[in-house]
Amino acid sequence: MTRTRRRLSARPTAALAVAAGLLGLVAAPSGETSPRTEPVAATAENTATVFYWTKTRNWARYNLHYAPDGGAWTAVPGVAMEAACTDWVKRTVPLGTATGLQATFTDGSGTWDNNGGGNYALGTGSVTVKDGVVAHSDPCAGTTPDPTPTPTPAPGARATVYYSTETLGWSTVNLHHQPAGGAWTTVPGVGMQAACAGWWKREVDLGTAASLKAAFNNGNGTWDNNRGSDYTLGTGVSTVRNNVVTANAADPCAAEVPDTKAPTPPARVTAAADGVSVLLTWDPATDDRGVTKYQVNRVGGSGGTVVTDVTSTVFSDTGLAERTAYTYTVKAVDAAGNVSPASAATTATTGEKTADPGNGKPLGTDPRKDPIYFVLTARFNDGDTSNNRGGGQHVTSGNAANDDPMFRGDFKGLIQKLDYVKGLGFSAIWVTPVVLNRSDYDYHGYHGWDFYQVDPRLESAGASYQDLIDAAHAKGMKIYQDVVYNHSSRWGAKGLFTPTVYGVRDSQWSWYYDEKQPGFEYDGLTIDTKSGKSYYNGDLWSTAEPAGNTCLDWGKPTGGKSAEGYTVYNCQWPSPTSGMFPKALFHQCWIGNWEGEDSRSCWLHEDLADFNTENPAVQNYLIGAYDKYIDMGVDGFRVDTAVHIPRTTWNRRFLPAIQERVTRRHGAEAAKNFFVFGEVAAFVNDKWNRGSVNHSAQFYTWKERKEYAADDAAAALQMYDHEQQLGTGAQPTSTNAFLNGNSYHAPDHSRFSGMNVIDMRMHMNFGDASNAFHNGKDSDDSYNDATYNVVYVDSHDYGPNKSSERYAGGTDAWAENMSLMWTFRGIPTLYYGSEIEFQKGRKIDCGPSCPLATTGRAYFGDHVAGSVTASDFSQVSSASGAVATTLQQPLVKHVQRLNQIRRAVPALQTGQYSTEGVSGDMAFKRRYTSGATDSFALVTVSGGATYTGIPNGTYTDAVTGDVRSVTGGTLTVAAPGKGNLRVYVLNGPGRIGAPGPYLK
Repeated sequence: MTRTRRRLSARPTAALAVAAGLLGLVAAPSGETSPRTEPVAATAENTATVFYWTKTRNWARYNLHYAPDGGAWTAVPGVAMEAACTDWVKRTVPLGTATGLQATFTDGSGTWDNNGGGNYALGTGSVTVKDGVVAHSDPCAGTTPDPTPTPTPAPGARATVYYSTETLGWSTVNLHHQPAGGAWTTVPGVGMQAACAGWWKREVDLGTAASLKAAFNNGNGTWDNNRGSDYTLGTGVSTVRNNVVTANAADPCAAEVPDTKAPTPPARVTAAADGVSVLLTWDPATDDRGVTKYQVNRVGGSGGTVVTDVTSTVFSDTGLAERTAYTYTVKAVDAAGNVSPASAATTATTGEKTADPGNGKPLGTDPRKDPIYFVLTARFNDGDTSNNRGGGQHVTSGNAANDDPMFRGDFKGLIQKLDYVKGLGFSAIWVTPVVLNRSDYDYHGYHGWDFYQVDPRLESAGASYQDLIDAAHAKGMKIYQDVVYNHSSRWGAKGLFTPTVYGVRDSQWSWYYDEKQPGFEYDGLTIDTKSGKSYYNGDLWSTAEPAGNTCLDWGKPTGGKSAEGYTVYNCQWPSPTSGMFPKALFHQCWIGNWEGEDSRSCWLHEDLADFNTENPAVQNYLIGAYDKYIDMGVDGFRVDTAVHIPRTTWNRRFLPAIQERVTRRHGAEAAKNFFVFGEVAAFVNDKWNRGSVNHSAQFYTWKERKEYAADDAAAALQMYDHEQQLGTGAQPTSTNAFLNGNSYHAPDHSRFSGMNVIDMRMHMNFGDASNAFHNGKDSDDSYNDATYNVVYVDSHDYGPNKSSERYAGGTDAWAENMSLMWTFRGIPTLYYGSEIEFQKGRKIDCGPSCPLATTGRAYFGDHVAGSVTASDFSQVSSASGAVATTLQQPLVKHVQRLNQIRRAVPALQTGQYSTEGVSGDMAFKRRYTSGATDSFALVTVSGGATYTGIPNGTYTDAVTGDVRSVTGGTLTVAAPGKGNLRVYVLNGPGRIGAPGPYLK
């Protein structure tokens, strides 16, 4: 697809300026106060007297071949030069209004001096060229009389300007400039010379001025005038790159100095044994040009010395000998191959080999083939009542009155209903976070406390998390685990830092928290025996202010009241500004601007302690934690709050660590298809999130385009500033989602970051399927590959247009939304219960202030009670009880058949698409070609369509079985009706599935 670069400004070319000036349409460039159409007084013509050094040439004749800036070259060999004084010849040439010239010199017989192919850029006045060096002076002053003397001005200040076009694609660059106190050059300015790859150069004589205003253009009307402000440049060398000016800069075209400096040795290397595995972590090494990998050296056991290369700062060494000491050192390596000295050695002794955790191994297939069913595990189906827990808000929330504890569903319940999900046709299940949570209302899983432990409120005997993964895999279904890297609970993270809270505990609060008890360990499940009612461990207690207290204003009333009307005291709960958290590990502020830099370095909510993810200790903690779940065989990660961590940190640390671990544990093919999709929340209806590229979903699908500081925190700020200055118009684009005419082409994923994303723009626009389609299509060139976008209508957070209710647009509209999601690019995803419009129009989340039964997160198990057996995807062989009734609902039938059709037509799973030559509202063509597979489909949702320029052949509709023979490259399809669709497949298999309430 051809895209037109957005112009940076609207300065005219010189030719157009004349024509437009006749109509009074030429706007003054920035810094000028009037149009150029006004008559102006005649000005003196500029001249240049060019002196050329002859001593090292000894030519018989000397000619000057030149072109005034913006003008034409003289005829070859140019104009003859005349003797000036000893070893010098000269020529005075008229320049008109030009302020410089391009020049070369020749003997008239084929020998040239053209400055090594770059020509000489000369200014006005007296200019000398001596052995390739340009200067401003009259070398003959005071010596041999000059037969045509010209005034010799004092040497002027000079500015050497370098301009980068690496992100612009310009083939010509002009410098339009104005010395301070002087006049602007004539539009489009003076030509710049190609200096080296991506850089253009021009020297400017400033005379007595100490600076200049500047703007740049490509000679064809496209300008960079620093967003209307122009650039201010000083004397000496200045570079202008991506709107950033560097004064007194190094020559960007100078030969690069070879990198001979080795990185520093890694610090704080620690090793911890777990059975016959050792987890090794260390702080990143530093290097002037960046570390590319680490060499882990292991000595011990019977294997001698073993060296392993890794790209992250965490390494898990597995399959070691029992009860054996192993010693490790780590070296850092940079891109030039320089190796640091070894780190300090660390030793760990293995224990006994434990039982194999299971047969966990990801299925490893292309994730685009697998529609996703999203469940809140604790609210889906209750398989084991013994692990149900209501928590501290059980009564006050109203859940007790409904006999509906917040932790109700579990893995056992989900295992029991895998056939229900498979019978709907879904082959992937997205489960909410599984780590041990800690808050008063943490059933959803986003208040992680012990990231290394599965929450026991979700597990049962014979129904562990590993059992769920294995059971799903046995049915050909994937498990995508929701993961949180951005924050922990308000109580910190076990194993990293847990704050000690010394709050005032008076009579009004005695019911809420209990006195601290030595030996009691919080697990979310066990009730403390002393109080007989609390799952916590003295999170709030005091007598007097304790020694070592770090909390500010301890024990003083805040002036506020709780929901119950109780006095609230400082330090009753942790917060970013309380002083309870170490700055190195947790951020210390509240978010002020949700589209600003602080959104990635401050707390979202008082229950979500924001990790300092740029700290190596935090990175190692999280990488080590999620390695555990990779080892168990999950098929991918849905990344919560991904936008609140800088892209640099994802791309440098977390995403490479995921890839490395999956590769090491399960192989390269599994790593290739391990599906990571991030929640980059952008609650707007536009392509870019309020113009902030750093906070737009597509931004996270790309690698960095430049090097930043080795320090992650500094790099995050540099990236933010750099990308904000580049703006939306200078972001990378891709054709990976688009057909080339009717042809599929191999996608280019070389700049893919490793993170795919939830399609927030379609989500926000799904109040109407047509809006979602056109908005999604409009954004697809800015993703690395939009065919991997996860697409849903509503979720556990929001409905379309940031509605706080579950979608309630009507059954026909739901059917239409589904028909679009299952045939358009991306991976269709359904929030649990939407197949029966469960809780439609209900508020999705109201916290502990109302019972869950009244919300969009209500318990679903009652609707799937009974037995169900799936013989295949979308095929239910038997069902009884309430689930049998559920399976007869119209949207259930609709989604079952949609899954059948999508599974049978490869183009609908992994194909690229196009609307070229297609008329109709929600109409498009898709194709996927690989090896013996060539799948081409024409799709229209709800309305009619005409397809022109398509391949001739036999097309069969997968919905009706209708057969059409195309001989003239055109096919017209009548409107099938709202929620219905047509999928005409070239050489297709015929009708797929049986007619239903919408697909008929």
